Amino acid sequence: MIIAVASGKGGTGKTTVATSLALSVADKAPLFLDCDVEEPNAALFLKPALTQRERVGVLIPEVDWNECTFCGRCAQVCMWHAIAVVGRQVLIFPELCHGCGSCTLACPEGAIREVLHVMGSLESGRAGPILFGQGTLDVGQAMAVPVIRQLKKKHLVEADGAVVILDSPPGTSCPVVETMRGADFVLLVTEPTPFGLHDLRLTVRVARDELGLPVGVVVNRDGVGDAGVDGYCAAAGLPILMRIPHDRRIAEAISEGKALVEALPEYRPGFIELYQRIVHRDGGGTAQEVAR
Repeated sequence: MIIAVASGKGGTGKTTVATSLALSVADKAPLFLDCDVEEPNAALFLKPALTQRERVGVLIPEVDWNECTFCGRCAQVCMWHAIAVVGRQVLIFPELCHGCGSCTLACPEGAIREVLHVMGSLESGRAGPILFGQGTLDVGQAMAVPVIRQLKKKHLVEADGAVVILDSPPGTSCPVVETMRGADFVLLVTEPTPFGLHDLRLTVRVARDELGLPVGVVVNRDGVGDAGVDGYCAAAGLPILMRIPHDRRIAEAISEGKALVEALPEYRPGFIELYQRIVHRDGGGTAQEVAR
């Protein structure tokens, strides 16, 4: 069971929900992957002992000038425009290269080989019974997707049949799509405000309408804002699986680096019930039902 926890914008409570869910099902020895590689912060709350680290990136072309005839075939096949041939020069733009290898395969002279362009790092370890992994994109790097893809590839092979929680980046861009890809369920965290509703619509369009994944909603800071999110979920057939009230104690715990269910254990049964609802796909009732 792979559960991706996502939200349309940062600061909605996505990591709060993801870490609390992992801690609440710790008896199942879950795998937790922080896929928000541009700003990973789940480790602040789960406090894993990180024992492994490796550098990762994409394979980019390197030209053997003794063999290159400057025919331009490499530039013709690159759909990302990461390589250009100008006169008797071959220009390579690592920031645009997706590491597809087309230029290497297409070169009639065999003048191109691939070398690793390091983009970030992967770290892993344990937080008690929770197996933890995170990716970190290097400062100045433009593409997060390769780091997320390698983080998932490294760990998901070993997690066959286990409970997996993916803490997605915020938004609806390519890193979010890469995180959601292959998930069994997408849990969308939102707020009952006009901004929250706007971003919820966007993430539903990506997760359910484009990727075809089952989706459920967690309303965080319930009690502020308006009823727009409830109305949208009811009309769109989206189950609201849990509501987390607007509670100052939660904000205080998060500011001190404490996970919600550890600082306020009374919320743990609600997260256990949330997991059961996801597993059984029963939607938890109507969109107006308030999860305990």
